[in-house]
Amino acid sequence: MPLYVLLQLRMDHDQELLQLLPAAALVVTPEGVILRANAAGVALLEADSEQALLGRILGHFVHPMDKARSSQRIERVKQPDHAGRPNKSSEFRVRTDKGQLRMVLVASVAIEWQGAPALLMCGMDMTHQSEIQEQLRESEHNFRRLFDNMQDVYYRTDAQGVVQHVGPGVRRVLGYEPHEIEGRTAESYYPQSKDRDAFKAAIQEKGEVADFPGQMVRRDGVVIDISISSHALYDHQGQFAGVEGIYRDVTQRKNLERELQRLATTDMLTGMANRRAFLETAEAAYQTARTQHTPLTLLMLDVDHFKSINDRFGHLEGDRALVAFARAVMEGLRPGDAVGRLGGEEFGVLLQGTTLAQGHEVAVRLLNCVRTLELGVADAGHGSHRYRITASLGLGTLRGSDRSLRDLLDRADQALYQAKREGRDRIALADADLDNQGY
Repeated sequence: MPLYVLLQLRMDHDQELLQLLPAAALVVTPEGVILRANAAGVALLEADSEQALLGRILGHFVHPMDKARSSQRIERVKQPDHAGRPNKSSEFRVRTDKGQLRMVLVASVAIEWQGAPALLMCGMDMTHQSEIQEQLRESEHNFRRLFDNMQDVYYRTDAQGVVQHVGPGVRRVLGYEPHEIEGRTAESYYPQSKDRDAFKAAIQEKGEVADFPGQMVRRDGVVIDISISSHALYDHQGQFAGVEGIYRDVTQRKNLERELQRLATTDMLTGMANRRAFLETAEAAYQTARTQHTPLTLLMLDVDHFKSINDRFGHLEGDRALVAFARAVMEGLRPGDAVGRLGGEEFGVLLQGTTLAQGHEVAVRLLNCVRTLELGVADAGHGSHRYRITASLGLGTLRGSDRSLRDLLDRADQALYQAKREGRDRIALADADLDNQGY
């Protein structure tokens, strides 16, 4: 008998056996594409015919909550060391072609179909009891209501970061429809790749994250703050297979936190850093300079005769003078220089990576910026008084013998009072070897 006739008889025999099975049976490719379905399988999925099922993806019938578990079982049965051994039966929620939800007891085994690897999936409908069916409907209704209305965005990606599934909450958070997100990489929605890299590193190191900070770009281009709570997914071999979790829009909360931080660290009159924030910056710069052996210079500034401005023109004019002074100082600084109001009319300027000579150049520039200020105040007779202000500056630089930031602060402060004693409107240097510096 010719070989092609034998093959045809074998194929006809296999298909006849498939149709004789009392349980629902589907033959699918290793990728999950339906190749054949017996009459019981067509009935279970409520399809119009077997032809209506051929070529479709089996996973489309699986409930979203069971998709990951279903995929893992398919991968397991495909492994060579699993050949000939069916998966242990397990229950899955399945949505039929007519939208009905059913609980199906499924078993699967690797087979050869028409000369190619395939999977035989056998299922038994377990939703025949009305009580179970009602519970399923209620559970599905509650799940769908919760899923559709939750403010958080549920998502799942594969190992390459491609979004496999995203919940409807993405409409509210990012302004996209779910199908516009699915199939694209999650990185597409991060304004900075470093945020996504930090998230991936944390997931791979710990396996999960909670309230992990990040940012995303909405459809309208607005960058929002998000909080991510997710866990890693692994295949049956323990290999990283993707990420599943939720994220939420926390922009309002982050804006409030930033505003509270600003209020806690900013001098409300001048807009500069307040004393606490400036000293924290100075402490960090001091530690860096000591560790990296780089120069660090500190300026202390004080408005000359400030009390007389308050006494002569009032405290409101005194505040206006301080604001003008602060603006002049900030305009005279370089990018990266730090400035803060230490209290009253006293200010500090931190010059990182700056030698004594370079710091003196900055101090001279600041002194001249203040000297050019001309302020005016109206009197009760609708006239005005013009006046100028000056400042005294004390300059200190980091020494190898310093035990703490306090030593540097004290020297700069002492130099400031030396400038006042010597007549104000000048710079005094704290270091002992100034004669050798040419000042």
